[in-house]
Amino acid sequence: MKLNKYIDHTLLSPEATEAQVEKVIKQAIDNHFHTVMINPYWVAKTHKALEGTDVVTATVIGFPLGATTTAAKVFETEQAIKDGVDEVDMVMNIGEMKGKNYDKVADDIKTVVKVAHNANKVAKVIIETALLTDDEITKASKIVADAGADFVKTSTGFSTRGAAVHDVELMSAATKDTTTEVKASGGIHTTEEAEAMINAGATRLGVSHSMQVIGKE
Repeated sequence: MKLNKYIDHTLLSPEATEAQVEKVIKQAIDNHFHTVMINPYWVAKTHKALEGTDVVTATVIGFPLGATTTAAKVFETEQAIKDGVDEVDMVMNIGEMKGKNYDKVADDIKTVVKVAHNANKVAKVIIETALLTDDEITKASKIVADAGADFVKTSTGFSTRGAAVHDVELMSAATKDTTTEVKASGGIHTTEEAEAMINAGATRLGVSHSMQVIGKE
């Protein structure tokens, strides 16, 4: 299985330097990954570096907790769009999800998705599966799909664990009759782990160890 175009080549560590960002960009271009996924500060630089390539720019919104206001998420999204982003991965309001305030969860997502889609950008929603029960994963995935997001995503990579095959299976089942796809992210270190996520229903992978996953490290 050729994995390159499944991969959002990811560098979200807070201590990432400009040199490290440049290295990730070069790796993505050389290996034809789907995106370079970086923190918002680096969007403009990354977008410029990727012009004329088959790799696009992605960033995170409300990251990593999801507990910022909807207005803050909207501002971050609008700024990222101005800076040239192609895809945004927002974090759901996890506390409101746990509190069963589903309308608030949905409104937060819909608002950000609308901003992204109005600019013809891809919108993904991170539901942080490590913090949810199976029922909550299914419910959250359906909320994300109903909100019109392009992807529902497992994890930030900053919580108690990353993606699990079982999470992806639940998310895939919950979104099977919709246009929303599944992104598995966090804790994918090997080719075998990546393929297991795809076989479970993921169509995109968030990977920090991309070179290892494609067998080049």
